[in-house]
Amino acid sequence: MLYYIFQYLDKAFDVPGAGVFQYITFRSALAFILSLLIATIYGKKIINYLRNQQVGETVRELGLDGQTAKAGTPTMGGIIIILATLIPVLLLAKLNNIYIILLIVTTLWMGTIGFIDDYIKIFKKDKQGLKGIFKVIGQVGLGLIVGTVLYFSPDVTVRKDTLTERVKIENNIKPADLEEKSTATTIPFMKNNEFDYAEVLSFMGDDYKNYAWLIFIPMVILIITAVSNGANLTDGIDGLAAGTSAISVLTLGLFTFVSGNIIFSDYLNIMYIPNSGEMTVYIAAFVGALVGFLWYNAYPASVFMGDTGSLTIGGIIAVIAISIRKELMIPVVCGIFLAENLSVILQVSYFKYTKKKYGEGRRIFLMSPLHHHYQKKGYHESRIVTRFWIVGILLAIFSLVSLKLR
Repeated sequence: MLYYIFQYLDKAFDVPGAGVFQYITFRSALAFILSLLIATIYGKKIINYLRNQQVGETVRELGLDGQTAKAGTPTMGGIIIILATLIPVLLLAKLNNIYIILLIVTTLWMGTIGFIDDYIKIFKKDKQGLKGIFKVIGQVGLGLIVGTVLYFSPDVTVRKDTLTERVKIENNIKPADLEEKSTATTIPFMKNNEFDYAEVLSFMGDDYKNYAWLIFIPMVILIITAVSNGANLTDGIDGLAAGTSAISVLTLGLFTFVSGNIIFSDYLNIMYIPNSGEMTVYIAAFVGALVGFLWYNAYPASVFMGDTGSLTIGGIIAVIAISIRKELMIPVVCGIFLAENLSVILQVSYFKYTKKKYGEGRRIFLMSPLHHHYQKKGYHESRIVTRFWIVGILLAIFSLVSLKLR
């Protein structure tokens, strides 16, 4: 909204300073500050409202230290993250940008699924919440929407060549002439680091690229489902999901900025994705919202994000990574999510295998997800969270190194 107002003032009346809103860096900084203020100032009011409405956490008895003290703590705090993200975005971002539209849809879509899940747990007194099948249907539905738009929309392109302006002028080449539809993605740490999903179907003949959606869209669905579930599993102790997510999103924000900037993408020799740089504004607002939420979610937490927040966080991270063709980097950028997911999969699989083979189920971890294993070993949750953050920072640095190390 403000972007369009100041654009009009700059063009129509040449108002001094109005042109600064054209810069992504300025709007991103403003979005971060605004979202941080919304989350910290109005977050307290939302927490008090949730407390007055008795929207409290129902704690399952898992035999963990300090667990019972968390009973009654306000949950559904993901509302704070969603509002603190969307308000700055609606004010400062280009709302006709296809990537911004996708991220807004993702936020509302996953936020709604999470909200329904939390509502059933709290007000219907059903600890299981929304049935797993309906969560999966919702995640698959979002994957279909995102995958279809990214594949078929004419606004989603990549640049074939980053020619200099002089060469373009001399050869009368328009920027649009250098853009193309593509299902190419980036393979990290590889010299020739681009891979086209369409190549999987090369056996189908000369027109195999026309059927690339058969691979691309299911891949999008898989990634969105996996990352949103990973974020959901990570939300188990105070500050863990919000802190690790902020680190991952900030890393993806740096990738987004360079991928959407023709100068930096040319210098780093990475895929240039026109119009994707606008997502930096959204990401800045999202990081600000996560940091602001962490003010109240750090140990001892005054509020929990609930599935309203965790599913939304995972969905947004997945869509950002897919949009900038860095989805294969997710296992590194979101290594904490991956470890939490794998710990559950390994624990359940090994338990079932040993029960079938020996008649008694055995465990790899004391408890899963992984953070509960360390709680069972006697580590205080604040120490676990801090160390997971440190690992997340190391993974973020390792991810950024991939820009030059191939």
